[in-house]
Amino acid sequence: MKVVVVDDSVEIIEVVTLCFQLRWGNTEVFPATDANKGLELVEKENPDLVILDIGLPDMDGFQVLREIRRFSHVPVIMLTVKNEDTDIAKGLELGADDYVTKPFSHIELLARVRAVMRRSRGAPAVAEEQPYTNGKLQVDFARNEVTVDGRPVKLTSTEYKLLYHLIQNEGRLLSHENLLSKACGEAYRDARDLLRVHVQHLRQKLGDNVESPRIIVTEHGMGYKFVSPA
Repeated sequence: MKVVVVDDSVEIIEVVTLCFQLRWGNTEVFPATDANKGLELVEKENPDLVILDIGLPDMDGFQVLREIRRFSHVPVIMLTVKNEDTDIAKGLELGADDYVTKPFSHIELLARVRAVMRRSRGAPAVAEEQPYTNGKLQVDFARNEVTVDGRPVKLTSTEYKLLYHLIQNEGRLLSHENLLSKACGEAYRDARDLLRVHVQHLRQKLGDNVESPRIIVTEHGMGYKFVSPA
């Protein structure tokens, strides 16, 4: 696996590098302490993942992300010292796959990396994943089966993909563009009306209150968040 790490802190780069070496020993880490070098490495090395700091000396991370998205769909995890919804929403809207707030533990970082890589590499149904059970909702990822109050619920392929990505990011905001690209494909990144219809149908099937939803919650102007139904 190839990973480009863009951060003006040499210490952060060393910590991230050590995390990958301990977990995946064959990982190649390409460090950059400024935006221009980072963009050069992303274009040259065609990495599997980019770890990108928001606060860079020559260009902020949001602009770097914009530039990356001009030529690549590589998964990007943003690093930020703030845990502010505006920063998080902006990164997600621009195409980031996830974010980690500094200071972070190596366990948190690796968990986020695994989740992002799993989402980017294939279909939602992964045999080794444990079924999700919370309150009245149960989802068996290996069998693509959903039940509500013990009653089987038939979802379309798109609805299932949406539910999968929402559950995998439980409690976290997912932008409209992020959900659309994961569930419908990159060509539908701007189809917010289509997403709204799919989410409405999914809510109805899960027994969520369409007028005042408590499971799939709308973050107005930003996206959606899955909240435990328990």
